[in-house]
Amino acid sequence: MKSALYLCLLLLGLQVQAEPQKQQIVHSPEGQSQADAANSPHIKLAPRNADFAFKFYKQIRDEVGNKNIFLSPLSISTAFAMLSLGARSNTLRELHKGLSFNLTEMDEQQIHEGFQRVLQLLNDPHRQVQLNMGNALFIDNQLELLQSFLDRVSNFYYSEAVSTNLRNCPEAMREINKYVETKTHGKIVDLVKDLDEGAMMGPGKNLSTISTQEMEDFFLDAKNSVKVQMMHQTAYFNVHRDEKLSSWVVEIPYKGNATSLFVLPDEGTMKQVEDALLKETVSDWMKSLEESLLEKMGVTEVFTDHADLSGVAKSHLLKVSKVSPSILFYL
Repeated sequence: MKSALYLCLLLLGLQVQAEPQKQQIVHSPEGQSQADAANSPHIKLAPRNADFAFKFYKQIRDEVGNKNIFLSPLSISTAFAMLSLGARSNTLRELHKGLSFNLTEMDEQQIHEGFQRVLQLLNDPHRQVQLNMGNALFIDNQLELLQSFLDRVSNFYYSEAVSTNLRNCPEAMREINKYVETKTHGKIVDLVKDLDEGAMMGPGKNLSTISTQEMEDFFLDAKNSVKVQMMHQTAYFNVHRDEKLSSWVVEIPYKGNATSLFVLPDEGTMKQVEDALLKETVSDWMKSLEESLLEKMGVTEVFTDHADLSGVAKSHLLKVSKVSPSILFYL
């Protein structure tokens, strides 16, 4: 049976598109026209965020197939819009395009003013539907942020900067998870589970400790098996679904510059995969494994050594090393 699809979209377009019309009557300055209300930054931002939400959903749908999907596109767009305050040159252009911002319709100032108003509306304690949306920057205590960046982040996104020793991964995880748990009133606990020094300090990732070997069945063919020692590991890895070859590809990185690819064909498709084992196929797998969902939407440079985040911190070459449900980690 095909899995049921539960889609929870915190859509800016659906959330605030009608809201200003009611507020316009009650709260708008006298003499302000309906046309002026329609030109309010958060109203102009609404369809852009809706476009991003549906584009992002389609990327996830292609990745997970028939599995259930639960996401908050507004949280993602808010996090990267906040990051764009410190982005420059092509990195900034890619962020704008990936987030579906059209600078011919609204300039950068209006974009951030739009998010500012949206956050005010969503966190209004007098609304019948209560939503709490919090933003925070967890900054390594060796990183000196530009005051201008901090001021704008605080003004537009009501975000705070938390100085954290990101080289002490267990302590950093506790701080981040505690913040999330508090902001969600205990609804989300232990959100970050895989923060590791390898991910924070450089491009290489260290494998976590592998558990004790156990004796289990290893299948020689469809009917015959032997008992062999098996190793077990619980960790997060990059995966790619190759729909053409009906198979999953799992990437397991090792210390240094080595990577293993494990190909898991669907039942009955082994020969199809074997016939397609060419260097071009492997190259396509590697490219797909390297791309995050946002990279597939055109946001690429911010994840590379060419990222221009010179508006964030002093004397540091920064890039986004990892995205975890609306949490950005800076290298």
